[in-house]
Amino acid sequence: MILEFALVLTAAFIAGLIDSMAGGGGLIQLPALFAAFPAAPHPVLLGTSKLAGLASTLSAAARYLRHVRIDPRVVVPAAACALVTAPIGAWLATQVAPQRFRALVPVLLALVLAHTLLRRDFGQRHLPRATGGRIAIAAAAGTVGLYNGFFGPGTGSFLVVIFIQLAGFDFLHATASAKLVNAAANATALLLFALTGEIYWLLGIAMATCGFIGAQVGSHLAVRRGSAFVRAVFIVVVGCLIAKTAADGLRNL
Repeated sequence: MILEFALVLTAAFIAGLIDSMAGGGGLIQLPALFAAFPAAPHPVLLGTSKLAGLASTLSAAARYLRHVRIDPRVVVPAAACALVTAPIGAWLATQVAPQRFRALVPVLLALVLAHTLLRRDFGQRHLPRATGGRIAIAAAAGTVGLYNGFFGPGTGSFLVVIFIQLAGFDFLHATASAKLVNAAANATALLLFALTGEIYWLLGIAMATCGFIGAQVGSHLAVRRGSAFVRAVFIVVVGCLIAKTAADGLRNL
């Protein structure tokens, strides 16, 4: 049992570290939980992972808010839409098996990666647009929030691309904004799990602590090293997400 706890706590730290810079932490943390506690009910492990994920996301968001200027006119409507749509996605997951759409995830992530690599200036400069396309950003964030509640892998990466493409943010500002939107969606999902008692609270709090520390380290590196560093981490993480989600899809064919 000690080995299992060590595994999930280490995974929570690494997930917080990576997720704070580029998203994708859930694909580290959740498989570790399932591997360590294979007999546990799946909803309980999902709820426990959400608790740890929310802590790391809030940790990163707090660090970014101290060092990166966030535009509330763009971020608040986006977060509000994600907060509303995430529980709808969670409800849809009870009606339609998310695994049916598993094969689409690596395809979408591959498009994100190709777009990032082909446009070398993508996310390199922070040139926020005056109008900001706020309605389009809020609608896109709402769609990602729906996906986050329904399935989830790559949510943070999709949000980063939305803020770069539609708002003109660089990688650092886009990542900081994505943390706030992701936190809103995760908080709603966590509330649903808490109301149904689907959480291992002690384990979740321990994982949340490790994730919080990991996110502090990751966001510190991002702020200190800047957008070029975050872009490089983003490319590596999205590449790993493509490989992981594609492998999962093939195993479930």
